[in-house]
Amino acid sequence: MGSSSETGRGNDVIAGAYGGGPMPEPGMAGPVLAYTSIRAWIVEGRLRPGDRLIEQRIAAELKLSRTPVREAVRMLAADGLVVTERNRGAVVRTLQRQDILDLYELRARLESYASELAATRATEDDLGAIDEGIRDFGRAMRRRDLGHLDRTRLIGEANRRVHAAIIAASRHTRLAHLLSSAVDAPLVFEALREFSNRQLERSNLFHQLIRDTIARGEPVRAAQLMHEHIMLGRDQILADLDAE
Repeated sequence: MGSSSETGRGNDVIAGAYGGGPMPEPGMAGPVLAYTSIRAWIVEGRLRPGDRLIEQRIAAELKLSRTPVREAVRMLAADGLVVTERNRGAVVRTLQRQDILDLYELRARLESYASELAATRATEDDLGAIDEGIRDFGRAMRRRDLGHLDRTRLIGEANRRVHAAIIAASRHTRLAHLLSSAVDAPLVFEALREFSNRQLERSNLFHQLIRDTIARGEPVRAAQLMHEHIMLGRDQILADLDAE
């Protein structure tokens, strides 16, 4: 395990990738408010795949002009969350079963490699960041004073921090950028929302096991555990798809 205290950039690169990104706050600039709001609606399922993004309605709801909303839609299209269809305009992207399989396979391979690298490069500060995410994931699971959506938001944010800290510990900036595209935020959030308490506990157990193998400097085992962990999320999404 590395001893440098240098901070990796993975946390910044994939800040919103896991579906636990920031919620809109008062005082945000127009395009940022529009982007953050619409993205949250897509990630959390208020806007479903295939739904049209009607700029006039969104602008009215957010009390903005159509210009920042239009800019936000362009940003969401660059993120891959929105596509433009003939005669319909901007719509929330739809994924087929093979798309989901491909996305999760790519993510699993990239993030397994990040875990492998982290096992040889992680610092004590990196391990501390992973530990904080694991702790907050556990706390969020035990919250019974929140509605399901608010609880999932907390779990999603903690989950994001665990994975971002592992990726940061890899010290591989290009890999972090690739993962920012490979991780599909709506799918991650949907899986976490549909997980039972037992599945959530198992997910956080994987976080702990991966963290411990990184701390012990076991790159092969860390990669194997991360791959299995990500595939559990994929299996939940596919089960939901089959049920529909």
